[in-house]
This record gives sequence, structure tokens and C-alpha cells, in this order.
Amino acid sequence: LEEILGYRFKNKELLRESLTHPSCTDHESYERLEYLGDACLSMAISDYLYHRYPEVDPGKLTVVRSANVSTEKLARVAVRHGLYKHIQLSSPSLDKKVEEFAIKVLQENEPMIHGGSVKAPKVLADIVESVAAAIYVDANYDLALMWRVMEHLMEPIITLGMLEGEPQPVTLLFELCQREGKLVDIKYSINGRGTTASIYVDGDHLASSFSEQKEHAKLQAAKIALEILSAEFPNPMEAYNESRWHDGDVEFEGAKQKLSEACVKKKWPKPKNYRIDEVSGSDHMKVFTCSVEIKSRDGSIRTVGAGKNKLKAAENSAASAMVHKLRDS
Repeated sequence: LEEILGYRFKNKELLRESLTHPSCTDHESYERLEYLGDACLSMAISDYLYHRYPEVDPGKLTVVRSANVSTEKLARVAVRHGLYKHIQLSSPSLDKKVEEFAIKVLQENEPMIHGGSVKAPKVLADIVESVAAAIYVDANYDLALMWRVMEHLMEPIITLGMLEGEPQPVTLLFELCQREGKLVDIKYSINGRGTTASIYVDGDHLASSFSEQKEHAKLQAAKIALEILSAEFPNPMEAYNESRWHDGDVEFEGAKQKLSEACVKKKWPKPKNYRIDEVSGSDHMKVFTCSVEIKSRDGSIRTVGAGKNKLKAAENSAASAMVHKLRDS
């Protein structure tokens, strides 16, 4: 394992601890190291992106960082570098999930930015974080050294360009339907040990997907829906490029109040609700994407904001996008 990492541990016990699942009660588990590694990797990636993209705003940097420390990304790091083979666990059901996921990942021919057909077991992301923390502690808390070791494991690092070229399917679905004047609704039903996500467009059922995890079911249902809609609307990326990364859409403080004032001037109803379209990132570093819809004389208008790590900021981003849209119309 040290050969894989390219790092020799002074304290070998740290390495063993970083790979020991809580189901193994004979030794200290990786839980404390995973807690530390979560923060270490996030800080290291933040520093990397800060220097790589000196002109990019914090909202976009947050989205890129979240993509690089997501469970799906880190779990693939564990599989592609063989870390998963060294996990010490005592749970046959979890071991089976790890093996099933590893088989699927090793068949992938390109980076899966938003996950594949099988949901990543969290244990795999946990050991990448705990190994990073073990290196950090063993190296006398040297964050730069830890990143030098981990950077090659994290390749390919997800870039801004990669996200622009392959947006999150749920986001792309909402923005495509917004461009085409259609209303999207996602409904959930609990079935046994999992959740079914069903997507409706203008009230008509379009696609469904089942998974043990609600977010994964939604993601897969959105992918299916986009495939179906691509026959009718062949250029879904145009909607994303027009609304999501437009450099002229500068956000400003107090956008929600500005939007309410604009609606009053036009004698339209004020927007009542800001919808949470997407929640991504880790449990400690959530990223919210919100949308807002207003009723005009000609029908509904909806805009989606940029990802933000605070809900109020995400709502403000959606309102900023709407104000810009009204000014341009």
C-alpha cells in the first residue's frame, strides 16, 4: 500500500487505523481520521483551485471543489488505485456492495463526474479521507506534503471545464425545460428499502428510477429523462450554457428585494417561494442550488442560480439571475 501511495509511514499504526472499518472491533477504527481527512482534503483542494483559477468567483469554485471531494469521486479513487482491497471490515453485506461497485468502476472508460449506475458505498470515500489524514498526522501535520502525496491519486482532478462540458443531470433537466417553457416536478415514493424518483414534465410522467439512496434515484431518473427529451430537443447543453455560466450575470446583494420591487412595478405577483433544486457536496460542505419562478402576463418565468454553500446565498443567486433576465427581456 505504501508503494501505491508513494509514501513511507513512520508510524505504521496510523496506516492500519486508516483502513479499519468500525465493524472491526479489535482495533481502532478510521472514524477520527476520516473526520480530520475530510477537512484536510477540502482545504487542499480549495487551495489548489484558488491558485489554478485566480479570476473565478467563489460560487463556481465551491461547485468544483464539491465535485472533487464528493463520495462518488473519492470512492472511485479508492477503487482505481486498489485501496479498497486493503479495507479491514467485518460486514458481508457491505463487502458485497464494495465488490459490486468496484466491478462497475473498473469497467468505466472515462471519468464519471456525477456517478454511474451503482451508488458509491460511503466506506470507500471514508478510507480515502482517513488515509489522507493518516499521512497528514504522520508528516507532522504538513498539509502541503499530504497534498503532494494525494494529488496523483486524485487525478484526473475535476476541472471547471469538465463541469461546464458535463453539467449535473438534474440541473441540466431543469434548465432545458425552463428554456422550452415546460414545468418539471420530481416526486418520490418509498418502496421497501429504497426510494423511487419519478419525473413529470408538464404533469406527464416521463421517467422513474429506484435506488436505496434518494439522491441517486433522482440522478438516474434525470439521466433517463434527458435521453428521452433529447429526441425532441436535440441541444440541451445550449440551455445550460445560456443560463449557468454566463459571465455577464453578475450577482449582487439584496437581489430578492430587487426582484420583488421589479414585480411590483410590472404589476406581477411577488415570488413566494424559492425552490431547492439540488443539494450536493459532503455532509460538512453542502452546496445548494435554488430556482425562483414568477408569474408574468405571458406565463411563468423561471431561473436557476449558481451553487452556494449557504441556502440564503443560493436564493439570492437565483433572484440575481431573474433580475438580469427581466432586464434583458
